[in-house]
Amino acid sequence: MNVLSIQSHVAYGHVGNAAAIFPMQRLGVDVWPIHTVQFSNHTGYGSWKGRVFDGHSIEDLVEGISERGVLGQCNGVLSGYMGSADIGSAILSTVERVRGANPEALYCCDPVIGDVGRGVFVRPGIAEFMRDHAVPAADIVTPNHFELENLSGFSVKTLEEARIAIAAIHAKGPKVVLVTSVNTVETPDNYIDLLASEAGNLYRVRTPHLPIYISGGGDVIAALFFVHYLKSRSALVALEAAASSIYGLLKTTVDMGATEIRLIEAQDEFTNPSHRFEAQAV
Repeated sequence: MNVLSIQSHVAYGHVGNAAAIFPMQRLGVDVWPIHTVQFSNHTGYGSWKGRVFDGHSIEDLVEGISERGVLGQCNGVLSGYMGSADIGSAILSTVERVRGANPEALYCCDPVIGDVGRGVFVRPGIAEFMRDHAVPAADIVTPNHFELENLSGFSVKTLEEARIAIAAIHAKGPKVVLVTSVNTVETPDNYIDLLASEAGNLYRVRTPHLPIYISGGGDVIAALFFVHYLKSRSALVALEAAASSIYGLLKTTVDMGATEIRLIEAQDEFTNPSHRFEAQAV
């Protein structure tokens, strides 16, 4: 299985492709990474070095891959942080090229816009591009709570409101929606919910809330969910597998007192999670 992953990249730490590539590889996927930015570290540190690439640089790399005659072997495209609207356009043109070579290929869009407590943290125009162009082009989208509200235009405080917001995203085009973290009035204290929706069915996994706020977790769970969905073609199966693995990864990170997710130390969690969570139809 081959996945073209178009995301940001950092030399130190784990966000974007630096978070997503290794878990996918541990699950047996050959990853073809294209970086939208190359930074020394993620921007949460307050300072960093590096550069944002433009749309042409993305298209140039895709053209080189195409010249190898392998685009038809690509099973899916995964995108994350885009950096600029012209990079977004290049990603969508890439998706069309891959679909043209392999009509069975899927596009998973992790619509990186912002987060609860931080608000929007992407450049002006990116949120609108995600809402109006990237999400409608995607087969799968993986928003967090904040992004679910931003993309749908609905406030989400209850499970029923989450259902309405997810339906609004489905109406834009995606067949599968994974909400990577959501906290509603029904969510007990010290727990976090994950929701997956497909073909009129909504599933929930509830895991203990870990005392951690760390960059890169959303990138990992989007990658895990996408790979498990490509293999199973089931949002239920992909939700259970991805939720179990991300919990194990984050727990390992907490137990080690680390400030970056511990991908290497927790790598067995991707193939054999130490905690397995079952999904409930809601």
